[in-house]
Amino acid sequence: MIINLTVGLPGDAQERLDKYVASRPEGIRRSKLKAHVQGIRLNGRPAKLATPVRDGDAIEITWEAPPLAFEPQDIPLDVLYEDTRVAVINKAQGMVTHPGAGNWTGTLVNALLYRWGRGPSPTPRPGIVHRLDKDTSGLIITAKDEAASDWLTAQFAERRVKKEYIAIVQGRPPEGQGKIATMVLRDPKNKMRFLTAPVDEPEGKFALTLYRCVACYGPFSLMRLLLKTGRTHQIRVHMKHLGCPVLGDTVYGRKSREFPKATLMLHSRLLGIRLPGDADMTVFKAPMPGRFRDIIASLHEGYEKCLLE
Repeated sequence: MIINLTVGLPGDAQERLDKYVASRPEGIRRSKLKAHVQGIRLNGRPAKLATPVRDGDAIEITWEAPPLAFEPQDIPLDVLYEDTRVAVINKAQGMVTHPGAGNWTGTLVNALLYRWGRGPSPTPRPGIVHRLDKDTSGLIITAKDEAASDWLTAQFAERRVKKEYIAIVQGRPPEGQGKIATMVLRDPKNKMRFLTAPVDEPEGKFALTLYRCVACYGPFSLMRLLLKTGRTHQIRVHMKHLGCPVLGDTVYGRKSREFPKATLMLHSRLLGIRLPGDADMTVFKAPMPGRFRDIIASLHEGYEKCLLE
């Protein structure tokens, strides 16, 4: 969708582009504009949301309008557990958790709506209580009703959930096991990336990851990672901070000569949580994906395996 506006402001007055657009009767709320904008041109030249505009300026906004409802789709799912309240899915790599800009269909939510026999949803996150990045595979638990959603969400908020991942990383950690504690904040130069900062920094959110190196193969290592917090991109940022970026990570890592076609080697393998109404934690495990087995098999052929105690 393309929206064209001509700025009308008194005299020499100027205003941020996004604020001006939101103030117009036909305008778009700033939050919605930020979430769905694809491109902005001011007087024919590329512009940003914060660019100042003046009387007579011509604004052209290209944005992706969200659908009015999110449709069920018949998409196969690897369901590891299901009852009347929840479902635990082994999410495939490449599947987006819930609809959003650029991915309105083909998501886990679309698949769940179909599986649960529901009609179109007016909201994009029915049943979603936590998420995995598109290219991260593995365990994700979903809720079938509001009470179950509240029950599960509270455990994530209070950090009473056990979350363990495996990753193949480039390099070897300085120690066989340890912890990474930093602040995590969005990169001001790239909104798609995050940065680490010392824990005494006032900006960002605290993030804690415990790691153990299971095996090393030459310049690669197989890691077990226990999340004590749940920040966006936490493992990927922390592995970069450790000097061992996740293999196949195009945002925080570097391209591998040995495995130039490797996709993100990060998998949620274990999830421990109390199911609705239960006093005790139930632990779910997902098998190691084929992409991991293929690379490890290749590494076995080329490097001597070194187990770290």
